[in-house]
Amino acid sequence: MKVIVQNLATEYRDEGGGPVVLLLHGWRDDLHTFDALASLLAADHRVVRVDLPGFGQSEMPKTPWHLDDYVRFVHDFTHKLGITVDILIGHSFGGRIVIKGTAANMLDAQKIVLIASAGVAERSTFGNLFFRVLAKIGRLVTSIPPFALLREPLQRRLYRRAGGDYLSAGPLKETFLNIIGEDLTASARAIEKPALLVWGSEDAETPVRDGQRLATLIPGAALEVIPGAGHFVHRKKSRDVSELIRNFSRS
Repeated sequence: MKVIVQNLATEYRDEGGGPVVLLLHGWRDDLHTFDALASLLAADHRVVRVDLPGFGQSEMPKTPWHLDDYVRFVHDFTHKLGITVDILIGHSFGGRIVIKGTAANMLDAQKIVLIASAGVAERSTFGNLFFRVLAKIGRLVTSIPPFALLREPLQRRLYRRAGGDYLSAGPLKETFLNIIGEDLTASARAIEKPALLVWGSEDAETPVRDGQRLATLIPGAALEVIPGAGHFVHRKKSRDVSELIRNFSRS
């Protein structure tokens, strides 16, 4: 289904009935990452999921966005649909949106679920700042005509530490730098909603220690670690994750 939000054509799915669950996907992903989980939750919940701008079948933002822009988008999306969210769920990058939006009272859900959420890793602040500086230096140096031919190989060397996320971001490269440059520690501390954290024991992208740190920052947060699952725990262990969410919904 399509809806226009902030003048952007936005793809979404809306299924089931009951308490409203809103699912936000991660970077380089789309709403279909939740296909199995949504199918399970829709038995007793109304499950809404959306392709965030620049991903899946939703339109690309006209300018580089910051995390606050995605928060405002989700806020406007829920108002456009006329829904009141009971449980707000974010995976990885989607978790960043949930943390920032909930702390700022822009996203008003009764409860939140963070699945392998990014944004509060102890190593992130210096590392992300260093990466942003390298990116700026790379753009500056390769803007000089004699070095223009070196742009692509130099950028690949500079950005290798970011894995495939930056190099595959296309027109979202500046947005990617804006997103990873924001540490959400203070926002996590400001959350006053009941929070469930779900992690895979084998997650190499946002390791369990990141979940443990997040659990100490959000007052009263519960951390559940699912054995044998990685960063996409909601895909590999959909039934386990759905049961955790369903029990959290009833508590």
